[in-house]
Amino acid sequence: MMRLRLFTLGPLAVLAACGPAGRIPVVSAPTPPTRSEAGLDRVLGRDARALISLFGTPNQDVREDAARKLQYASGVCVLDAYLYPSAPGREPVVTHVDARLPTGEDIDRASCIAALSRRREAR
Repeated sequence: MMRLRLFTLGPLAVLAACGPAGRIPVVSAPTPPTRSEAGLDRVLGRDARALISLFGTPNQDVREDAARKLQYASGVCVLDAYLYPSAPGREPVVTHVDARLPTGEDIDRASCIAALSRRREAR
């Protein structure tokens, strides 16, 4: 029992000797790396005119109050771009993007954007 107590208290004694008496060093966790999907910047923050210029005429254009959803579909993927005004009276811009395979499974959004862009460029 005594060995167990010494074993658990030993590391604490070593740590206490590392810094000034009575102070506990503050260690902050490293900031997690930001993950950005290359290609999303081509869509996020853009208005409907920019999307139409990039992808062509949407397969669906759904409006509800000030919000708008433009959907682009191909044999590769389906992209839903959700546009909302950043302030009253402002032009709606893309704030969120969903992407899926034609069968419904999720797909990487940036890959879908790239595929739809290439489709437009091939025409």
